[in-house]
Parts: sequence; structure tokens; C-alpha cells
Amino acid sequence: MLKVLRSFTQDDSGATAIEYGLIAALVALVGVVAFTALGSTIVGAFDDIAKALCEADGTSTYTPSDTESGTAGSCSASNS
Repeated sequence: MLKVLRSFTQDDSGATAIEYGLIAALVALVGVVAFTALGSTIVGAFDDIAKALCEADGTSTYTPSDTESGTAGSCSASNS
């Protein structure tokens, strides 16, 4: 019985799995923080591109995205 307890206390095989789990959690946390911080910047860049494409022919108008309500930008034909 004493031999089994010594073997159990000296076994490091589970430590590696725990370390990998902690690294994965840290990477996920960094990703969430980065995407949250850059979210409005990315939406703004896509809005600029969408507006340029929508208004390129001069007959459409672009309504930008609203990040607070979660609505996407839209392109609609002008009534002119």
C-alpha cells in the first residue's frame, strides 16, 4: 500500500494536461479581449468598404451598422 501511495505522489502525468488546459484558457481569454477591443474598429472598416461599394454607381445610399442594437448596414436604392 505504501508503494502505491509513493507512486501516486510522484506521478506527473496529469500535470501536463493541466498545463495545456491553462494555456488554452489563456489563449481564449486573450482572443476574447482582443476581439472585444477591436470589434468596433473592424465593423467600421467593413462599413467603409460597404459604403464605397454601395455608393459607387451614385444611385444607392448606405445605412451604417449599429453595433449597439446589432443591426447590419444596408444598401438601398435612392428614390431619385
